[in-house]
Amino acid sequence: MLLGAVPFGMITGVSAVGAGLHPFDIVLMSGLVFAGASQIAAISLIASGGAIWAVVLTVAMVNLRHVMYSLALAPWLQRYGAFQRVLVSFLMVDQSFAATIVKYPRAGDDYPRVAYALGNGVPMWFTWVGATAAGALLGAQLPPEWQLDFAVPLLFLALLVPAVTTRPLLVAAVVAGALALALAPLPYNLGLMVGSLAGITAGVVVEGLTARTPAGRPAR
Repeated sequence: MLLGAVPFGMITGVSAVGAGLHPFDIVLMSGLVFAGASQIAAISLIASGGAIWAVVLTVAMVNLRHVMYSLALAPWLQRYGAFQRVLVSFLMVDQSFAATIVKYPRAGDDYPRVAYALGNGVPMWFTWVGATAAGALLGAQLPPEWQLDFAVPLLFLALLVPAVTTRPLLVAAVVAGALALALAPLPYNLGLMVGSLAGITAGVVVEGLTARTPAGRPAR
């Protein structure tokens, strides 16, 4: 998990500097937000002059999956206090959730679940913040004429392409991308949000139709 976070964090830091953010800003963002995909989305919107409400709304949309993560982990953490559960939720990313949701059912009732979550989350947090700091410092040393704007869409493509493994996901990606491009002239980067919502809706619709596929026919 840590090895995978290093290049992602460094590219995020370099991209942020290329978008005009100060290295301190991107390190602070990594420490407080601690969510790579939403940080990249925020950086992209900031670079294009998006309104602050658009940035906040986009980050919230990207991070909606964490609500499902929290609901899945909640039964395993009921015996702990609010502070411990908040701490676990703050440090929870995709990788640490995957590790904990596999570990908890296999462990006994007296297993130190919070300690296990912190053992996953704390090293990831330090690695992510350190990698983005290194990328931000590296980006600050690059000549201004080196345009780094391409890094943000390139990173999104690297995240998107391997994830498109089913028909609903493909439809969602195509609809969202096409609408975002078509509506790019809209102010406040509304095209991105409209495209995202339309893509999610299209994916859900196709998923529902796929689930109702008659027996004997391939669903995907």
